[in-house]
Amino acid sequence: MLHDELREIRDPVLRKVHDHPFWSGLRDGSLPGESLAHFVQQDTGHLLPAYARALARCAALAPDDLDACLLGQSVVGTLEAAGRLREAYTGLAGDLGLPKLGEQAPADPATHAHASFFAAASARSFHDGLGALLPMVWFNAEVSDGLKSGVEPGSRYAPWIEVYHPGESYGYAVQAFLDMVDRAGDGCSARQRQLIIEQFSISVRYEWAFAECCLRRPSWPV
Repeated sequence: MLHDELREIRDPVLRKVHDHPFWSGLRDGSLPGESLAHFVQQDTGHLLPAYARALARCAALAPDDLDACLLGQSVVGTLEAAGRLREAYTGLAGDLGLPKLGEQAPADPATHAHASFFAAASARSFHDGLGALLPMVWFNAEVSDGLKSGVEPGSRYAPWIEVYHPGESYGYAVQAFLDMVDRAGDGCSARQRQLIIEQFSISVRYEWAFAECCLRRPSWPV
């Protein structure tokens, strides 16, 4: 199965993401509140909308109606998740002593690059798009499960971790995405299969880079 080959690429990066100070800081409560606010601004205001639009482009290119349906449903789910997370943060900010979000901040350089990567890959071909899109859904499941199971007693972020987790049913969505990738890998040419792998290999690196940018909170020079 293609996803087993992709898992070998994913696992070393996933371990680094799990250990990154952004995610470990959520688990133990040491993450600066400003970093979580930056994450919510960048994720809900820029990255998730870009991901949803890339899903829509990929759905339009899907050769199979089943895949087009799954990708289309994922567009709606992604945009709804963005609104849910922003609303959840706003509701928790006062109790957790977190900064208010205020006006939407511009995309920082790393977020801009990540969003642009989604747009470019999904515009090139179905297989390019599929490889680029898979890591976000796969990493989100693994990271949110790791947060929930690994949160330390007394962490100030325990309430946020609870609402950040997409729910147990999300595992079915991830499996459906992996099944789609396997179907694509079985039915495509050697070159198309390689495109999925190449774009996936790039995309997993962006998962680490996004955590890094949210921790450091870079900004465009004035």
